[in-house]
Amino acid sequence: MNQPSSLVVAISSRALFDLDESHRIFEQEGRESYCRYQIEHEDEILAPGVAFPLVRKLLAMNDRLGTPLVEVILLSRNSADTGLRIFNSIQHHGLDITRAAFTGGRSPFKYVAAFGAHLFLSADAGDVADALNDGQAAATIITAPARSSESDQLRIAFDGDAVLFSDESERIYRSAGLEAFSENERATAREPLPGGPFRNFLAVLHHIQTQFDADSSPLRTALVTARGAPAHERVVRTLRAWNIRIDEALFLGGRDKSQFLAAFGADIFFDDQKSNCEAASRHVATGHVPHGVANQPS
Repeated sequence: MNQPSSLVVAISSRALFDLDESHRIFEQEGRESYCRYQIEHEDEILAPGVAFPLVRKLLAMNDRLGTPLVEVILLSRNSADTGLRIFNSIQHHGLDITRAAFTGGRSPFKYVAAFGAHLFLSADAGDVADALNDGQAAATIITAPARSSESDQLRIAFDGDAVLFSDESERIYRSAGLEAFSENERATAREPLPGGPFRNFLAVLHHIQTQFDADSSPLRTALVTARGAPAHERVVRTLRAWNIRIDEALFLGGRDKSQFLAAFGADIFFDDQKSNCEAASRHVATGHVPHGVANQPS
C-alpha cells in the first residue's frame, strides 16, 4: 500500500458545530424555514459540536513538524448560501479548513472518495452507511456535549471486529457461541484477520506516527476490544502482519469499555455496536460504525 503524504478527514457541519436548533427547525418547519433561519443568523457564531475538539487536535498536529500532515474538509448538506454561517464559524474559531462541498440537501458521501479522504464523520447515519457501502471509513457521531481529553496528544481508540478487522469472527460468535468462536481463534491464530473498514485509516495514522520519536508523538492509538485470551493472539499477529503499530491494546473479555476509554483519555472511539457506542459516549466522543453482522436486521 502506497503511503499518503497526509491524512485527510472529511466532516459534516453537524458533527463539527452545534446545529441542534437549526436541525430542529429543519425537521419541524421544513427546508425553506431552515434556509431563512440560517441566513438571518449567519453572523451568529456556532458553538463547538461533539467532534470539534477532535478536529482542533487533528489540525494542531500540523504545527508539530511545520508541514501539512492533516487536512480537514467540510462536507455539508447545506447550500453554499446557507453554508456561509458554517464558514464564518470556522474562521471565528481559527480552524484551518479551506475546502468544502455544499450539496444543497443531497448526501455528500460521493465526495469522500473524490477528496481522497481517509475518514468521514457525520451526524447523518444514512450518509455514513452510504460511505461505508462505497468502501470508505465512516462513522456516525453520537450526539453528546463537546469534550476534550486533558492531554495535548490526540488519542484515538478502536474496537476490533467489524471496525479494524472484518466481522468474520463476530459472525461465528453470533451464530455458534463463545466456545466455537474461541476454538476458531485458536485454530486460526497464525492467520491474519481480513481488514475491516478502518484498516486503511489506522495505517495512515501509523504512517504519521513514524515521523516522530515514540516519546514525542502527537498521536496515540488504542485497541479496546471485548476479546480476551485466547482470542488475543490472532489480533496481535494480524497487526504484526500488517506492519502497523498500535500503542495500547486492551483485551477486556466482555467487560464494559467506558471506564477504560476514559482512563485512556480517548478523544474519539469507534465501535460497530450501537449499545457500546451509547455507553461510551457518556465519557468520550464516539463514532458508531454501522458495519458488519451487528448492524444487520435480525
